[in-house]
Amino acid sequence: MYIGVDVGGTYTDAVLLEKNQIKASAKAPSGKNLLGSILEALDKVLQDVDPGRLKRIVFSTTMITNLIAERKYDPVALLLIPGPGLSYTYYQFNTFTRILTGTIDYRGRETVSLKEREVEAALDEIADQGFKKVCVIGKFSPRNTSHEKRLAMRIKEKYPDWEVELGHLAGGQLNFPRRVVTTYLTAATRESFHHFLNLVRQSLAERQITAEALILKADGGTLPMENSDKIPVETIFSGPAASTLGALALTSPGETAVIADIGGTTTDLALILNGQPLLSAKGARIEGQLTQVRTLAVKSVPIGGDSVLERMGNEIIIHGKRMGPAYCMGGPVPTPTDALRVLGLTTLGDQNRAAEAMAILGERNGSRVIAEKILNLVVDGISSQINKMFQEWELEPAYRVWEILQKRKVRPSTVVGVGGGANGLVDRIAEKLGSRSIIPPYAAVANAVGAAVAKTTLQLSLRADTERGSYLLQEEGFEGKIDSKQFNEKQALDIVRERLIRMAARHGLDVKPEQLEVTHQEVFNMVRDWQTKGRLIDITVQTPRGITGRIEAGGQEG
Repeated sequence: MYIGVDVGGTYTDAVLLEKNQIKASAKAPSGKNLLGSILEALDKVLQDVDPGRLKRIVFSTTMITNLIAERKYDPVALLLIPGPGLSYTYYQFNTFTRILTGTIDYRGRETVSLKEREVEAALDEIADQGFKKVCVIGKFSPRNTSHEKRLAMRIKEKYPDWEVELGHLAGGQLNFPRRVVTTYLTAATRESFHHFLNLVRQSLAERQITAEALILKADGGTLPMENSDKIPVETIFSGPAASTLGALALTSPGETAVIADIGGTTTDLALILNGQPLLSAKGARIEGQLTQVRTLAVKSVPIGGDSVLERMGNEIIIHGKRMGPAYCMGGPVPTPTDALRVLGLTTLGDQNRAAEAMAILGERNGSRVIAEKILNLVVDGISSQINKMFQEWELEPAYRVWEILQKRKVRPSTVVGVGGGANGLVDRIAEKLGSRSIIPPYAAVANAVGAAVAKTTLQLSLRADTERGSYLLQEEGFEGKIDSKQFNEKQALDIVRERLIRMAARHGLDVKPEQLEVTHQEVFNMVRDWQTKGRLIDITVQTPRGITGRIEAGGQEG
């Protein structure tokens, strides 16, 4: 038996899955007592079930997504060591940033040392600005970590209460600007994610659940819970990935469709082409900046059922934030859910309070008129974002291949609606886009379904230096020798694939070599005196992502 739990900003959902059938599902409000919300959802699906029968429990969460969408993350300062190359004006990030002198070259050799006085001055400036979290990122720190570690040591000596995030730990690839953004978001969200993990661990302990516990990643793969604390940024789009996998499991095989997961805080958008989720070739884009986070091609739009509505003159404005539940459910301000209640498109909340919410925004006698206007605003906002996403999706290599197979330029014409707000809005969104709509069974708990059916994944990274004659398998901490200067990518791939298959077998996964996915591959030739002296080879391989199966009929919706 498997359990999937999705901890959202509005509701915590859970499903109990056995042999591709949902035996039970549940929704619990995600209030201030998040532990209570998780326990309530678990108790509902585990009623009369022995926890010892559980084989696996997978958690997804929109916590990091929502923190970023609502800009509620912690303030973080940046200390950058870019060395020579691009003008420093290129490194413009939306936070306090200081550039330090110092250079590590592409081989990992120090060619310019750090300047002590410059470092001290930068730290004093950061202290004067009131920051308590600092990121230290060097351009070639994955090749030599000494500058980052030296700075971290000095920061801890001078300001022991500061939290320090190092670039080589947050993002191991060489793209410097993306590693800066990845490290920044890791530092900004780590404390909140750590608190979330502690609540999850506590909930499992209180209910005596000893099954394998995993966290869903942005690319639809999974991380063991004990490893996820190191890289919270990997869960940036955990919630959208869950809704994508859930929609995949709840619809017909080979479906091509836009996924719209309409929650209380955000609407998450994704695309499925012939039954395969579209993967972003460039990584997760956050606030217009690319990261090193591998992700499905998804986007979180700050419009949801509980978004704040405000009247400004003759206009009604939708704010991209949530202040609590809908007014009809005891919340403080009018929301789109109140408009849905007035129009009879949802049974949530109190009808009279929903009418009061409309009265706050206009005349009481015109509540249905105002409600229609609100829904039109919501539908227009989400539809326009879907059209913008198509412009991005159409640039993805996988999308171009799909178009070639269609033998004509065409956009998917189906919108699959999931999430709590799907019933009242998806039909209208599909009509606006000239598409048909599908709201599958268990749509309200699709995120939890996606978490439950996500395949367990493992990854292994190899870094080889042919001149030094050695390679390192990072996740295993194993260092091996290279006997030949002619060692190449194919040989490196053979090594990492063989070791990953053995690792997967230890975890009970039966994986064939052709199923393994190369998620990162980079070769850098080392040239001196006009001759190639060796190669630096970086390769990361992952077991296949996807779903364990499609959901069959059975069980009851909670």
